[in-house]
Parts: sequence; structure tokens; C-alpha cells
Amino acid sequence: MEHRKFVSFGLLGVVVLVIAATVFSLSQNLTYYLFPNEALEQKADFPDGRRFRLAGLVVEGSIERDGEGLRFVVTDGAASIPVILSGTAPALFNDGVPVLIEGTWQSEVFLGDTAVIRHSENYEIPEEGGGYPES
Repeated sequence: MEHRKFVSFGLLGVVVLVIAATVFSLSQNLTYYLFPNEALEQKADFPDGRRFRLAGLVVEGSIERDGEGLRFVVTDGAASIPVILSGTAPALFNDGVPVLIEGTWQSEVFLGDTAVIRHSENYEIPEEGGGYPES
């Protein structure tokens, strides 16, 4: 009977260690997702170099390409943040498109290295004549 208690406590200890390691690992690898107004309000929580994701719409007419990468402005309607994207822009990247950029603050500019386009989960059937051209 004493041996079973020892084995039970040993197994319980292993389970606790696995859970603790998982929780610690997840908390260290979290990347927060903020809209521009939230990012500006919480800027002190994300000092230069601390990664997070910035989500918003690409401001019409703000896209410029230069030697540093792709420059544009992201907004949520309440605030706007200038962005420099060093990575490759997604295929559907354009003015007015919802985008999610991962990166860090550098002073007042958000430096992103990855970006994805956010899109609707709903598939809509194209209108008559709006499909693929026939070969």
C-alpha cells in the first residue's frame, strides 16, 4: 500500500511539472493582438523590441515602397500608426485591406517583419459572369 502512495505522488509530481512547463512556455511565447488605438494606449507595456501584432485597415494612398521596405499607415478609425514592413507583403495587400502585422515599436513607428491579410470566413458565390473566364 505504501508503494502505491509513492507511485501516485510521483505521477502527480510529473503531471504538475508538465502542466507548469506548458503554462510557462505559453506565457513566454504569447504575441498580443492590438488595434492602433489600443497599441498607442498600451505603448508603455510594449517597449521597443517587445513583439506584438498590430491589426487594422491600410489607409488609402499611404502605401510607399523604399529602400527600407514597404511603408504604409494602419488605422482602426480612432487612431493611426505608421508602419515599415521589412518582410514580403501578402499577395492581396492593398489600400483599405484589413491587415495583421507582427513586429515591434521603434519610437513612433511600428516595424513589422510579417504580415497577413485578414479576410471573411464566408464564401460568396460570384454573380453571373463574375467567375473564371472560360478557356
